Amino acid sequence: MRAVRLPLAFSCCEDRASFIVQANDHPNVAIIQRFNPADPAAAEEVMSPNIVWHYYNPRLPDVHGDYVGIDGIRKFFEKIVRQSTGTFKVEPVSITPVGNELVVVQTRNTMTLQDQSIAVDVVVVWRIVDGLITEVWDIPSLHTMASTD
Repeated sequence: MRAVRLPLAFSCCEDRASFIVQANDHPNVAIIQRFNPADPAAAEEVMSPNIVWHYYNPRLPDVHGDYVGIDGIRKFFEKIVRQSTGTFKVEPVSITPVGNELVVVQTRNTMTLQDQSIAVDVVVVWRIVDGLITEVWDIPSLHTMASTD
């Protein structure tokens, strides 16, 4: 796996010129860009020792749940890699800083589960307090997973 690199700018709305968020100007975006799912410990200096990663997916009961601390996050990604037989990939779609505490990231994740290639839209909400990632909600779409076979 490689480090996730998020887009430098994100725009939306019917009149794109009227609303542009320069995501790279927000300090919390720089913190998230340092996070690498293949090596969470590499970003240890930007993670709270008591960080909590919430993963909601009742279709993956062996992975579903809360993971605490850097070691817990490492175990979470190890489970994902094991479940997907090493095919798990993250493609960033958008990033939106929300105030001075939250950042919402949309990704498109691909993987093979039970010999079926799938793509999943995911929203990840990051809470950053005093320059440290303290809490993460990882929310995959459950009803619109697409087979890529």
